[in-house]
Amino acid sequence: MMRNTSVGILLAAAAVLAAPPARSESAEPFFARKTITIYVGYTAGGSYDLYARLIARHLGRHIPGTPTVVAQNMPGAGSMKAANYLNQVAPKDGTALGVIVESAALEQILGNAAVQYDAAKFTYVGRVATSNNIFMQWHTSKVQSIADSQRIESTLAGTGPGSIAETVPRLFNAIIGTKFRLVSGYPASTEGMLAMERGEVDGTGSSWAAVSVSKQEWLREKKIRIILQTQPERHRDLPDAPSLTEFGNTPEDRQVTALYASGSGVGRSLLGPPGIPGDRLKVLRDAFNAMVKNPDFVADIKKLNVELDPLPGERVQELIVRTLNVPASVRERAMVAFGR
Repeated sequence: MMRNTSVGILLAAAAVLAAPPARSESAEPFFARKTITIYVGYTAGGSYDLYARLIARHLGRHIPGTPTVVAQNMPGAGSMKAANYLNQVAPKDGTALGVIVESAALEQILGNAAVQYDAAKFTYVGRVATSNNIFMQWHTSKVQSIADSQRIESTLAGTGPGSIAETVPRLFNAIIGTKFRLVSGYPASTEGMLAMERGEVDGTGSSWAAVSVSKQEWLREKKIRIILQTQPERHRDLPDAPSLTEFGNTPEDRQVTALYASGSGVGRSLLGPPGIPGDRLKVLRDAFNAMVKNPDFVADIKKLNVELDPLPGERVQELIVRTLNVPASVRERAMVAFGR
């Protein structure tokens, strides 16, 4: 019996030694020691860049593994270059994200030849704020209202065929007879505003967020006249500038302007390529939702005096799908307006 007991003890000890050691901690998070790059569809200085860099500054600390997050500008074709890069080239593992024009879905349904993506297949992480793009004229311009622009030609800086700065003036020329003449080739609104200040063009488009932050002296000294804003209703800070939805001579035309105004809801959103694994997308969305509620992030927003109106990624995805499901009659009228 003693011998059998000794054998049993030896066998039990051997089994313990052969067993794999118990894990005292969970597996290392995927994002540990990684770098997440946020590709910005425009040059530095505008609201796309501003919000992207705010996100880059704060997002990583809310992601398990605390990855480095950097913003990289990729201007071109009204941010279509960045959108196509995210769709076709960027890694689909959660380390490549982007901030692109809010009308990306609209450009898709209108048949923009530069579009090489399906907006519904992007993975939407979340929205920081709605967007309100404005169109302004320099104080020396003969055009100081939309009514003036229906009688007098004025030049506007264009920032690419997929940009709000070009699509809205073309739309207005087609449906209400404005005489805007686009001067294309400016990479973003920062350069467009500089061109206006230098007298190269009469006016330009930008976001209200960018102008209210970086051009406060223009507003104080009445150097610009804001003649149009693109959100569905007039912004509380711009009660005298008409909204996009106030124009259109027919019900169909008003539906088209409402379609363009809907991009305001997408606003400054963070998105990723198609195919990011579900577990990593959840990590990114959870981190984003935590970030927009964090006191440090909110303090940064207040310091810059820009808006914070967050929306979860799932809701942004719904907005995109709704845009892509626009009635055929509205799509056809918009395409006729653009000659597409």
